[in-house]
Amino acid sequence: MMLRIFIDSSVLFTAANSAKGHSRDLMLISAAGKLTLVLSDFVLEETRRNLALTQPGSTVLERIIREARIEIVSVTGQQVMDAMKWIVPKDAPILAAAKDAKVDMLVSLDKKHILGHPELESYINAPILTPAEAFARLKEQP
Repeated sequence: MMLRIFIDSSVLFTAANSAKGHSRDLMLISAAGKLTLVLSDFVLEETRRNLALTQPGSTVLERIIREARIEIVSVTGQQVMDAMKWIVPKDAPILAAAKDAKVDMLVSLDKKHILGHPELESYINAPILTPAEAFARLKEQP
């Protein structure tokens, strides 16, 4: 069974902004058909909005979306409200989508609100890792 990894806006934004690094590596591994990247419509819209502010007219994100194996999920308002009991409101849509999608891991660069919070891992029933940690785990896979 192929691994399914939820990526948040910070990872997708970083991958679209730099041809190097583990955020981009995850996109390339997905494009090679070795994993499925799961993101929510919220993550995609937030990333597009933030890229438009820094790189008007950038096509890198759209190329990533075309080439990588991506699954886009949506959550209800109630799911987001439930997630707000665990995390700050701005990140509740991410947590809700990762939980609902039943992913193998959530990958983020958000050290303040997402990484290093074991209670969030329990809530979504998956580890929460940095792109570098996720890449290292993928290398360990047979």
